[in-house]
Amino acid sequence: MGLTKQYLRYTASAVFGVIASQKGNIVYVTLRGEKGRYVAVPACEHVFIWDTRKGEKVLILQGLKQEVTSLCPSPDGLHLAVGYEDGSIRIFSLLSGEGNVTFNGHKAAVMTLQYDQLGGRLVSGSKDTDVIVWDVINESGLYRLRGHKDAVTKALFLREKNFLVTSGKDTLVKWWDLDTQHCFKTLVGHRSEVWSLAFVSEEKRLITGAADSELRVWNIAYTQEVTDPNEPESKKSKGSPSRAEETSEANETPDQDEAPEERLLRCSKVGSIMREGRDRVVTLATDQTGRILACHGTDSVLEVFYVLTEDEIRKKIGKKMKKARKKAKQKSEEEEESEGSVEMSLQEEIQRVTNIKASAKIKSFDLILSPKGELKATLLLQNNTIESHILNPSAQLSQVVRASRITIGGHRSDVRTLAFSSDNIAILSAAAESVKIWNRSTLQCIRTMACEYALCSLFVPGDRQVIIGTKTGKLQLYDLASGSLLETVAAHDGALWSICLSPDQRGFVTGGADKCVKFWDFELVKDETGTQKRLSMKQTRILQLDDDVLCVRYSPNQKLLAISLLDCTVKIFYTDTLKFFLSLYGHKLPVLCMDISYDGALIATGSADRNVKIWGLDFGDCHRSLFAHDDSVMNLQFVPKSHLFFTAGKDHKIKQWDADKFEHVQTLEGHHQEVWCLALSPSGDYVVSSSHDKSLRLWERTREPLILEEEREMQREAEYEESVAKEEQPVVAGETQGETGLAGKKTIETIKAAERIMEAVELYREETAKLKEHGAICKAAGKEVPLPVNPILQAYGNISPSAYVLEVFKKVKSSELEESLLVLPFSYVPDLLVLFNEHIQLASEVELLCRALLFLLRIHCGRITSNQLLVTVIENLKKTTISKVSEIRNVLGFNMAGLQFLKREIEGKDEVTFFADATDRFEEKRRKRKKKEKLILTMV
Repeated sequence: MGLTKQYLRYTASAVFGVIASQKGNIVYVTLRGEKGRYVAVPACEHVFIWDTRKGEKVLILQGLKQEVTSLCPSPDGLHLAVGYEDGSIRIFSLLSGEGNVTFNGHKAAVMTLQYDQLGGRLVSGSKDTDVIVWDVINESGLYRLRGHKDAVTKALFLREKNFLVTSGKDTLVKWWDLDTQHCFKTLVGHRSEVWSLAFVSEEKRLITGAADSELRVWNIAYTQEVTDPNEPESKKSKGSPSRAEETSEANETPDQDEAPEERLLRCSKVGSIMREGRDRVVTLATDQTGRILACHGTDSVLEVFYVLTEDEIRKKIGKKMKKARKKAKQKSEEEEESEGSVEMSLQEEIQRVTNIKASAKIKSFDLILSPKGELKATLLLQNNTIESHILNPSAQLSQVVRASRITIGGHRSDVRTLAFSSDNIAILSAAAESVKIWNRSTLQCIRTMACEYALCSLFVPGDRQVIIGTKTGKLQLYDLASGSLLETVAAHDGALWSICLSPDQRGFVTGGADKCVKFWDFELVKDETGTQKRLSMKQTRILQLDDDVLCVRYSPNQKLLAISLLDCTVKIFYTDTLKFFLSLYGHKLPVLCMDISYDGALIATGSADRNVKIWGLDFGDCHRSLFAHDDSVMNLQFVPKSHLFFTAGKDHKIKQWDADKFEHVQTLEGHHQEVWCLALSPSGDYVVSSSHDKSLRLWERTREPLILEEEREMQREAEYEESVAKEEQPVVAGETQGETGLAGKKTIETIKAAERIMEAVELYREETAKLKEHGAICKAAGKEVPLPVNPILQAYGNISPSAYVLEVFKKVKSSELEESLLVLPFSYVPDLLVLFNEHIQLASEVELLCRALLFLLRIHCGRITSNQLLVTVIENLKKTTISKVSEIRNVLGFNMAGLQFLKREIEGKDEVTFFADATDRFEEKRRKRKKKEKLILTMV
């Protein structure tokens, strides 16, 4: 069957205009060995790394489709963990910019990510209420912790203990023992959602931020530190009465000798620090040293606190004691009484330093304390801006200095209008505060001009000037060479919704909310400042209508003018006489956008009723009504010299349609919020679109043909993959639903991996059966008959079928292994157990095979133990695994001992050289001192 009509595919070319998205958090990253200079920010589905000194983008970590919601750098500064809207997590290398590790475990957006102190484990908390601990080195999930009843907002590892602390919107703070993977303590002292938490004072204080203006401070005492290990258990369990009272109050549990959770630690509320902001805490965090604490709400103020160390507290108490003694002597009171009354208040321990006032609402921040004691704070603002501030927290009066501000790469508000220049090179974008001109090839902003709230725009023929229509009804004319505003004309009494250049390029037409359509001509007038003439615009005619005008369009031959009105109709008038020609009615809601094809035969209208209607301009008959989007159709434009057109909707999608065949050709997905407008280049090779997610996206027409049947098939596959992702997780034998669970989740990748394992096992079965048949044939023939080689095995270098199964196992991603085995039917398990035994005996991939073996035994325990045929296989596996694992352990122990010996050797050599260097330096100083003394003596 031949192709009846060929379409060309449009693909995503670039994302620009976005400095940082609002959903994720901003973090400092170490790049090129420098700390405190580079910041990583979410940018829709990508991660941008900005140089705060130069204001330049230095690295882009390419995402897939989902929006970034959380970022966390590794402790060694080499990797960045990125959480996404769909619950997946990717770990990127900051050296290469590639994301090699992917974790799939959550069903909803990742809210928080945190590495442990060594960077070997990563914890993630999600909107699906689950907390998952991942093994970064082995690239696999360790376990899933269940217990929260609402979204998890923060998760933190403790440095000294193997504990985890999590907070959630369910008002709870939970303590987890990671050795047993159980929640051993729950703090219920909050009355509203707990949005964040932080540790200070060497993890002896926990600070939580909720939906009020209090920062609650909790004292943490580890039981091992509080009690003497040689004490009898009966004494240990009682504890001090005052402490038990405090803890029972904090936990709101009934009085008893000791709650089971207090065997590990005690957590009691000390007091509260009052914030200046009255709304909820959005972010609460400390720097890496834990000395500086900062928080902010939904406003533009970042509150900074300084946490005193134990030495500083001792000094302050000493000074207070001295003062108290002096007073006691003066008042002739007893010294003991005054000593007992000296205590540090919470406000003195955690001192307010200053407030950092940002230029807009703060969404996220990160802190870094330099070795000099200088604090750097970088803020991600709501208006698509990054700000960096510097202050000295130890100074008496901390002066906050704004070090840098990254603004030029995007607009402060949503872009409401776009236009292409006639040569396809320049792109105009205009928002509520400015007009920007972009170079399409480099995506650099080459001009920024302040304007009023822009609604529509166009390039004046010649591309040297641009005209903007504003919300207040003004026309603003700008000169691009100088970037100056040439003229402002009050064109309409209400909003100026639409502007259209006339096909003869001598003027344009505007439509506004004052129920008028006005016609304008370009003219040259004498410049007031100089002798040269400049471009201006002159009103020539007015067409008064009965309703607000939403959109105006000329037909290509300039004979007709189409006007969309608030009464849901489109009126067609003759341009020369302004006489009424046709009325196009049928939409249930107002027509927000429309366009006329290049030959003037068709007019397509897009409405707030989510439909697109295609009409003939000769008789005004409706050719077809198409259900185009799941929300209002915001923009519509024909591809030049064709009957194909693009529509943009509030459902985040851009779609291409064929107006002749009334078919949906292609969907361009990429935007994460409502798409406000789009523009096609005069050549039709480029489409640019803008969205509420602050991003501008460029789409490019390729030479790749697009076949509709294939496109529909791909769409069905995508829907199937979505349905697979939404399926419920199967419960593994031995899992307790209330506490822990399997870390991964079923995805299309895990299903494909399971299918590859099944195919490999089937090939192994076929080849072993062929081998037996071949042996029988050779025996009957009495001579060696050549065995035909399987092409798959030949491709792998004539390996054995069992070796091929091992190769397939090695190619399964570490993070997907358990889920792939979970999907595998039991009928394949006996063969796998035999193969595992064979390979473990040969000491090949012992670690991988033991991991797979133990997981299979866990999930199929009952069926394996009840199968008499597998008893001998299990016995053999028991012997081989124990012996081979102990061999590997011995090798590792030997290697560790050797490395420690080498370390000691190197340290010994370094100490010698260190002392030699110190002696040389001392000698040099003495020589310089002697020279100085001689010089002084000669001068005297």
